[in-house]
Amino acid sequence: MTHQTSSKKLKKLSFEDTQIAFASKSDFQLRKSYWIFAIMNQNWLVKLGTFFIKLFLFLHLPVKKIIKTTLFGQFCGGESIQECQTTIQELDKAHIGTILDYSVEGEENDKSFQLTKNEILKTIVQSHESSAIPYAVFKMTGIFNSELLEKYQTEKGLTEEEEIDFLKSKEYLIEICQEAYNQQVKLFIDAEESWIQNTIDELCYEMMQRYNQKTAIIFNTFQMYRVDMLENLHHAIQVAIDQSYFLGVKLVRGAYLEKERLRAHEDEYSEPLHKEKEATDRDFNLGIQACLDHLDQVHFCVGTHNEQSCQLLCQWMEEKGISQNHPHIYFAQLLGMSDNISYNLASSGYNVAKYVPYGPVSSVMPYLFRRAEENSSIAGQTSREFALLQKEVSRRKNL
Repeated sequence: MTHQTSSKKLKKLSFEDTQIAFASKSDFQLRKSYWIFAIMNQNWLVKLGTFFIKLFLFLHLPVKKIIKTTLFGQFCGGESIQECQTTIQELDKAHIGTILDYSVEGEENDKSFQLTKNEILKTIVQSHESSAIPYAVFKMTGIFNSELLEKYQTEKGLTEEEEIDFLKSKEYLIEICQEAYNQQVKLFIDAEESWIQNTIDELCYEMMQRYNQKTAIIFNTFQMYRVDMLENLHHAIQVAIDQSYFLGVKLVRGAYLEKERLRAHEDEYSEPLHKEKEATDRDFNLGIQACLDHLDQVHFCVGTHNEQSCQLLCQWMEEKGISQNHPHIYFAQLLGMSDNISYNLASSGYNVAKYVPYGPVSSVMPYLFRRAEENSSIAGQTSREFALLQKEVSRRKNL
């Protein structure tokens, strides 16, 4: 009997079930996704397409509608929170939460920072009002000048004028975190480049000490492709235990690979990243174990498109007798990607959410270009997406 139950569970957790993965897509939507990934599967087409889209936008040619119904439509929820409602409802039907991600990369001035802060506050209110939105999220560079974050991290110190600007941005941070605390909304602070991450960490832990006394409200992001990150995670867990607050953790592999390597090469310092992908995978999975071992103190989310890591976490939860819907554990993937993971996990009762980027088309394009380039650089990711879509198209044909 035990063996049968175990087999059933494993079968339910198969990430090969495309019928579940793409159940929410009509035949038309499925074919559209199929062609988008067919194009993205060709590196030279991604580079060529990126060049021409940038050119057309620069020349103010009327390409917005085409972009909105293709690339933008695949990976973004809409241009505003209101436009995201259809996506939020569709995901909710499949028991998948939404993480509204305001993905505009504006100018680094106070007007831009205030606009971003106000938008983040709106996403927090939306999350409070809807059980379909389990988290809010933002980047520090949305409200801080990146040069100030970097300078603060060095030993140079800030000038008096820079200190005033830095403290003004910190006030925005406190306002955002206070609102999340007031509304009891969990808030991810995304990771960024290594040359500003120490400053982000310092600010993040200060907010955790203030707002994570009764539950995890503020979450820091750990990029496990960094050689020092597993040790940083263990240290953060110990500090949270010693200082009696809850640690909010989002585990990711890392999103700035090319940028980090280029900067390390140009400035002639040792790369802070693992040389081999296997080392990143190992540290990511060890990071999961560390969080599971301290589940009373740690609330965590695995932000990953890696099937093996998701399977491992499910397996370890089962071995430890942890329920699939344990409130301290979430899985997250990006909208438009790895539906085979998100939908099959949700179908098996696990807590799952999708990052749903939104914002004006032209302002979100830098995010989309990065996403396209990132997908092309992740070995096999786009091919995997394409193969699964191909499989479902074929399955439906044969019905």
